[in-house]
Amino acid sequence: MASAAKPPSGAERLLQAAVAAGVKVCFANPGTSEMHFVSALDSVGGMRAVLGLHETVCSGAADGYGRMARRPALTLLHLGPGLANATANLHNARRAGTPLVNLVGDMATWHKGADPLLNSDIAALASTVGTHVHACTPGEDLGAAMAAAVGATAGSRGAPGDSRVATLIVPHDLSWQRSEEDGAAVQPHANVPAAGAAQGAPLPAEVQRFVREAAAALRACPRGKAALYIGGAACLAEGDALPNVGRIAAATGAALLCENAFARLDRGAGLPTPARLPYFPQDAAAALAPYHLLLVLDARRPVANFGYDGAPSQLVTLPDEAVWEFDSRGVDLPALLALLAAEVGGHSVTPGVNCCGVFATLDRPALPTGRLTAAALCQTVATLQPEGTILVDESLTSGGTYFNHSAACPPFTHLTLTGGAIGAGIPLALGAAVACPDRVVINLQADGSGMYSLQGLWSQAREGARVITIICSNRSYAILKVEMARERITPSTGKAARALTELGTPPIDWVSLAQGMGVPGSRAATCEELAAALTAALARQGPSLIEAAL
Repeated sequence: MASAAKPPSGAERLLQAAVAAGVKVCFANPGTSEMHFVSALDSVGGMRAVLGLHETVCSGAADGYGRMARRPALTLLHLGPGLANATANLHNARRAGTPLVNLVGDMATWHKGADPLLNSDIAALASTVGTHVHACTPGEDLGAAMAAAVGATAGSRGAPGDSRVATLIVPHDLSWQRSEEDGAAVQPHANVPAAGAAQGAPLPAEVQRFVREAAAALRACPRGKAALYIGGAACLAEGDALPNVGRIAAATGAALLCENAFARLDRGAGLPTPARLPYFPQDAAAALAPYHLLLVLDARRPVANFGYDGAPSQLVTLPDEAVWEFDSRGVDLPALLALLAAEVGGHSVTPGVNCCGVFATLDRPALPTGRLTAAALCQTVATLQPEGTILVDESLTSGGTYFNHSAACPPFTHLTLTGGAIGAGIPLALGAAVACPDRVVINLQADGSGMYSLQGLWSQAREGARVITIICSNRSYAILKVEMARERITPSTGKAARALTELGTPPIDWVSLAQGMGVPGSRAATCEELAAALTAALARQGPSLIEAAL
């Protein structure tokens, strides 16, 4: 006589609910308290498990995956210290508005009071990067807890403090316990939308009225004196959102600006070409100063990244009545932008015909020759990157010219460092490649910040990710030297200043590091060598690394 099937464990119930909610990938660095989840990944099925050798790789990869897939991945992290290791890239994910669910093990309920070595306040850590933090308790419906966590990622980052990062904390004993009462089949949950209301839902009357009032303000503003400042879903070609932004700009004569640290911007031929707001506050404030009217589309009002002596904090100085703010919370943003475009006559705009130069027409730069400089590196990449490339940009000081060089390339997607926590590039590229295996991912990577998450190269090799990492090897923390010079800090070239900003002693051998992680590596010191190395890497199916000696 066959034995009765065992009811699912707590770990199985949680993963069943995640799979039912449409979660397909788990970026994991588990420990003892998560071993039942490791087993459940096999017994439940339907979810790809990707190992990261450090938690910052897991969280950064989940960020890259979420930005491209437009749905959450799971991270599986070991207790509070594991979550702490992941926090820098979770901060970037929070700023990017990325949907993401952390599954964090905790001490067994009956053992926590003994205060073992790895015990910590996990909820307090999690609350720094997300507003949905839930610690599971004995007897609760664990499937419902997971469904609620996934559902919480469907919010928006429209207001300061908003986050789409959710954290579920699971005591060790709850992961192994089985209960007949909780053994019922998990009911499927609706897949999580990227943000806001489902596309196709009618815009509420009050939203339509607000859009029409904004359109009237745009029409009344003198040409050249209004600006559109975009972020979030307004930067995506999906749902015709970004093209409609371009039509609005072309029809009204408004300038088109984007966030400096955008999460994702669809770019290239046939799409609008926004100007990127400058990084430093004085420059950013000057870029915004000419305008009498500002429409902020799914972005926060820009502020300075740091408080510099004598520099502004708020970059927008217009009165509130001259600033119109739209976000995607509870609203179909593409439909909103389509209505705004219709109200200002944007539907009569044809890209490349009567678009006033707002839309890019295909025009690649020529291949440079000779000594490799930062600008030549950017130009070479823009010349050779194929259509559909995902460009992950953590180049910092070396990549300053890439944005303009690539403006008219074949269509591609551009991801940047959204929260300023460096070490994101290599993991972001891994996650983007997992989300979009049919697309090439090129990571423009500063050398200093690349060392923060070097372990991600191993995961790229293991997963066969089609990622080309180009190390901008200037052997220094060049951004810190720039900051010291801008703040007129003296002495700026003393022994301590050199020791804390230069990386050449000993030199970092990126080719050997890559090869040790299973990634083919090469070095380029001229434009011709970089072009040859990049061409070879593009022909390879797995990952590659090129050290660009600048």
